[in-house]
Amino acid sequence: MPAGDLATGAMAIAPDTGSVSRARGGGIAMVLHDLRGGGAERACLRLAGGMVSAGRAVNLILVKGQGTYLNDVPGGVNLTVLDCPRVWRAIPALAAHFRRTRPQAVLSALTHMNVATLAAATLCGTGVRVVVSERNQISAKAHEAKGAWQRALYRATPLAYRAADRVVAVSGGVAGDLAQFARLAQERIRVIHNPVFSDDIEALAAREPEHPWFLRSNPPIVLAVGRLHRQKGFDTLIRAFAIARAQVDCRLVILGEGGERGLLQRQVERSGLSYDIDLPGFCANPFALMARAGAFVLSSRWEGFPNALIEAMACGAPVIATDCPSGPSEILHDGVAPLVPVDDAAALAD
Repeated sequence: MPAGDLATGAMAIAPDTGSVSRARGGGIAMVLHDLRGGGAERACLRLAGGMVSAGRAVNLILVKGQGTYLNDVPGGVNLTVLDCPRVWRAIPALAAHFRRTRPQAVLSALTHMNVATLAAATLCGTGVRVVVSERNQISAKAHEAKGAWQRALYRATPLAYRAADRVVAVSGGVAGDLAQFARLAQERIRVIHNPVFSDDIEALAAREPEHPWFLRSNPPIVLAVGRLHRQKGFDTLIRAFAIARAQVDCRLVILGEGGERGLLQRQVERSGLSYDIDLPGFCANPFALMARAGAFVLSSRWEGFPNALIEAMACGAPVIATDCPSGPSEILHDGVAPLVPVDDAAALAD
């Protein structure tokens, strides 16, 4: 979504534009767990900025006041930190906050926060309107759930989501998956793609990259960006890179942090390509690297609406993606860029 359309998109997500006044009363409350460096958090900050630009009063509520994007909260957005150690312990505090501030609409994102927000809205007893946003393949996340708390969360989702005034999905694929998983009628779900592009991307892309491999005299770089998690398929990407590297002089950089760092580092060491593969962690300005990449690769097993793929395209990078559920086929339709089967290292290498 272009920057100029952010205000329009911000108003479109409100459940009833006639019932949400401009910069008056309790305004709009947006609820997140924290501001760690993920695509959902970045998209929500852009949405909040668009709402402020449209004249809305926005209160961003965090369970924890932490994350790499804390310094990126747009001007004009009021920030509230509940400072609770667990999401379920934040429910009473969130309900009390709603009762005190009486927002005219509440928006939340990510499954665990959606369920907690709906519970808090019921507890507060003010009849506040709630829109929840599902940003990934919920069936895949439920399949990956570990521990009693996570499994209970996904069992509760179908009942909880029926209490929402509106459910938003970030892609058609997410909407279809959610309708089936949560047993919701398709008309209850509205598809609104993430706000991704803004003018600052072009300015950031023009800066010097903070990685020595991206000097123009070096071999071309294959770039990937995302949380180091099984979802992103970086293990397949490393196998594919090893095949390609045997034929072409190139290097691989994977930006991001996550629980699979140790597994991926060991895979890199076993490949014998440690000098050609780098996992430098979170990067505050990936756009400068995207603008100079030989190729940007999305190797995911599943997605919602992959922001990084669109950001790389905005920076001019050639892109390759898996045909995973969901998002890439909606973004790269009509042969815009290659789509390869999930977990097929040979096809990705080609």
